[in-house]
Amino acid sequence: MKVLFSLALALVGFAADPHLITPDDYFALAAVGDPQISPDGKFAAYTVTRADAHDNRRTSEIWTASLNAATVPRQMTAAQSSTAPRWSPDGRSLAFLSTRAAAGETNPRPQVYLLPLDGGEPRRLTRLPNGVTSFTWSPDGSRLAILARAGTADRPTDTRHYFSSFYKFNARSFFDTLRTHIFVVDARTLESRQLTSGDQRNDLDPQWSPDSTRIAFASERTDQEPGPVDDIWVVPAAGGAPLAIADRHEGTRSPRWSPDGATIAFLAANDDGETPGIFLVPAAGGKSRPASPKLDHVAASLDWRADGSGLLFLAGWKGEQHLFALDLRSGAIEPITSGPREIASVAFHFAARRIAFTSTDAIHPAELFTRSLDGGDERRLTHINDAFVSTHTLSPIERMTYKSEDGLEVDGFLMKPAGWQAGRKYPLVLTIHGGPANMYGVGFSHEFQGYAARGWAVFFTNPRGSSGYGAAFQRAVKLEWAGKAYQDIMNGMDAVLAKNPWIDPDLLGVTGGSYGGFMTNWIVGHTTRFKAAVTLRSISNFTSVEGTRDAAYGHKRDFGGDLYQNFDLYWKYSPVRYAASVKTPTLVLHSDDDQRVPLEQGEQWFRALQHFHVPSEFVIFPRENHELTRAGEPKHLVESLKWQQYWFERYLNANSSAVPPDAPVAK
Repeated sequence: MKVLFSLALALVGFAADPHLITPDDYFALAAVGDPQISPDGKFAAYTVTRADAHDNRRTSEIWTASLNAATVPRQMTAAQSSTAPRWSPDGRSLAFLSTRAAAGETNPRPQVYLLPLDGGEPRRLTRLPNGVTSFTWSPDGSRLAILARAGTADRPTDTRHYFSSFYKFNARSFFDTLRTHIFVVDARTLESRQLTSGDQRNDLDPQWSPDSTRIAFASERTDQEPGPVDDIWVVPAAGGAPLAIADRHEGTRSPRWSPDGATIAFLAANDDGETPGIFLVPAAGGKSRPASPKLDHVAASLDWRADGSGLLFLAGWKGEQHLFALDLRSGAIEPITSGPREIASVAFHFAARRIAFTSTDAIHPAELFTRSLDGGDERRLTHINDAFVSTHTLSPIERMTYKSEDGLEVDGFLMKPAGWQAGRKYPLVLTIHGGPANMYGVGFSHEFQGYAARGWAVFFTNPRGSSGYGAAFQRAVKLEWAGKAYQDIMNGMDAVLAKNPWIDPDLLGVTGGSYGGFMTNWIVGHTTRFKAAVTLRSISNFTSVEGTRDAAYGHKRDFGGDLYQNFDLYWKYSPVRYAASVKTPTLVLHSDDDQRVPLEQGEQWFRALQHFHVPSEFVIFPRENHELTRAGEPKHLVESLKWQQYWFERYLNANSSAVPPDAPVAK
């Protein structure tokens, strides 16, 4: 394979009549991600991922761009899909993951390859039988820490045998006998050695100590009741017994070494098991402590400042996502980035005082940017989606804040229909996010743009229970998953209708996935103001989902105890209880391998609707899990959007001739 060079970015100019976005335009979009800054601070490597309609899969290429934007980006890999670019510490090579069949291989798995930057073909570094999940270089460049599945699948039976209720997980389905563990591979000799083991644990996120002698990692015990127990461990890189160093065991993840190697920062749930926070623990073990008493953010992408004085993290905040700095001396938290956008995938180079990151807003899919770590000097490095943006009509987002019935301030967001004209009336689709600890905001959404392109306004809110507004706001759904959150959403509908008289109050649709699907089911059981509903991967019956989902009895903190302690409350907030009140035509979309909200939940809701003669249809997506509309097979993801549009076309636009996506194509 020859390394390809980009000669220029051929940008298409604005078309005379930009066309409206469709579900199939998903195949025309590219996703920029996973930036990594070179050791000399001059370049960023990153991935560009596209969905292939013909092969029904996603393929990724690795590119590099100069941080001073003086040269055009350069494509580094082609032919086979490649991900996870990681610079060697000497800056002379790029390691990456790829599934490429070597001579005689019939079932290739992802392996680590090394591409020399002075020319030559990629060289395969690993030959692990179950492939490589992820990897990271040791700071001295001599070794790689590899995450891979270990064990044997050879058994005298095809039955499954489990020892605890944690025997399946969404996107992993039912567990087999393999577990994820850490291997160390010598970068020169390619000799590999398994560092951790255990038949009832998965090891995750290995991180080298600054002196390359130890590896910190998160570990998930799968044989504990009532669910997995998470810990942070440290193991000598040369081999030896791992040491458990964390004293918190819920949601514990993302260990990060301090620059002096003395302390490890990690993310974990607070003592009350409700919202995650940042904690510090001695690398030699000991009592952990909160990094700041003032932290009210849900942190991700954790990293240390070069001098050890503070931490940097990504967090969603009030409909945006930004990079924040936490000062460990004062506990103060300050934003580093700002503006109506969502920042993601941040990489740091402290010596050069620069960061690289992806950024998206309502009418721009994610692109790669760089800026000074201290603020300012921001530069855009990629223009992957410029041609798409210039040839499509895209709708901006208008933020509106309103008061709920108890005076709580709630953020709402409105997108006008594409080609909106004053004096006309338009239908509106209300969409509700999952979680409930999740957040809608100002980023690009192909799904929402597709609604707007069909002539429907789109309204979405962050009711209580949403993340990004502090711990108290996020936990305000405790003991009532509907209740006041339902009122927040309905008050939002009242506010948006009052402020925008061009919205037709008689042509309202509602949709959502996961918690949003639960809330969609709840809404149509408690009001008839909506003319159409689409519910995706939705909970309909809490009394049954607790015994069938991957996180068994995982709603106990929301309902003041488990199912057996507070059965009446679980039944009170089960939408199926109110199915006799539903009049709204409802489309039920569900995946057959959804382990977070199993298929039986969609079945119960559909059968209840049929029982009470509600116009309803049920669509099951094979091979898909709870992530269908985010990471499903490309054709299924697109088809899901088409089903949603079909239902709203039929019942909002009163088009009885609307054709479902599975209708035979005339030849």
